[in-house]
Amino acid sequence: MTPDRPPRAAAAIVAVTIGALTAASLVPTHDPLDLATGGLAVAGVVLALYRPVAGGLALAVLAALSPVATPAATSAVFTAARRRPLRDAAVVALASVAGHAVQGFWRPYPGLAYGWWLLLMAMAHAALFGWGVWLRTRHDLLLSLRERAWRAEAEQGRRVSEARLAERTLIAREMHDVLAHRLSLLAMYAGALEYRPDAPPERLTEAAGVLRQGVHQALDELREVIAVLRHDEAGAVHSLPEVPRLVREAVAAGQRVRLDYPDGAEVPPTVGRTAYRVVQEALTNARKHAAGQPVTITLEIDGGRLVLDVRNPVTPDLPDLSGSGVGLIGLTERVGLAGGTLEHAVTATGEFRLRAELPCPTP
Repeated sequence: MTPDRPPRAAAAIVAVTIGALTAASLVPTHDPLDLATGGLAVAGVVLALYRPVAGGLALAVLAALSPVATPAATSAVFTAARRRPLRDAAVVALASVAGHAVQGFWRPYPGLAYGWWLLLMAMAHAALFGWGVWLRTRHDLLLSLRERAWRAEAEQGRRVSEARLAERTLIAREMHDVLAHRLSLLAMYAGALEYRPDAPPERLTEAAGVLRQGVHQALDELREVIAVLRHDEAGAVHSLPEVPRLVREAVAAGQRVRLDYPDGAEVPPTVGRTAYRVVQEALTNARKHAAGQPVTITLEIDGGRLVLDVRNPVTPDLPDLSGSGVGLIGLTERVGLAGGTLEHAVTATGEFRLRAELPCPTP
């Protein structure tokens, strides 16, 4: 809402302007009442800038005494409408109209009937009142929109943080479940070596070999856990050779998809699973945010890296969908844990592009 205290520079400009208008109205008169009313009206303008209701009511009384208070009283109506609630501003406006009605009755304007003069004053007050209310409403609306934008940005940041936390929690849970058994076996063999230092050398060598093999198995299982964070409800793990089937299912559902797939491509299982997940997420995003638009998927192996490039035209008139971008956050972490990189952006040609590069050592 508009602050009760205006900036000092703005207050000074308003006071000087109204003071100049009041002084100009005093030039053709030497009436002591007008002179006194003019001085009080200038002081009332300053009061109305900081106390719009009290200052406006005081100026309405002065307007009933002399026409030199008219500039100050009408400016107080605008100030009250601009900075005070509607009911308070309406009280100030009605009081000012009543004051001018009294002024026109006992000090009629030359050459103008009282009824027409009162109508013109009422119209002038209505215009100033409406202008001030419109400015106040516009200010409050802009302030509300700014606050909503700030809240939306904060909410999006919270969702991003929660998505990242969920991915890391899932990684930790999978690592614990898969590696707990393997590491407990290693601890058991290490404990045997610690408590039986007098064991025959061949037994020590055998135990050391078991430890070495167990460490390698634990590392392999750790790579599997990091690469495979999600699977379907049946528990089947997907891989790269299933990408054409995934595309066929999307086409059967009505999505327009063109796939450039290298025949006979062989990649490590972890890379294949991550690539499948990238294509799956890309098709899901295209269905959600670019419904009806064609999707082009290109897979190629170049220089020991599997490159996936997914593109689809952007649909600007789709409504905003809550949760947008959260799936890409988890996908970026998945690709990064597999040793690759993922980029997504809207190109200059109006296409949404998703590009992932995964390490793919040649056999």
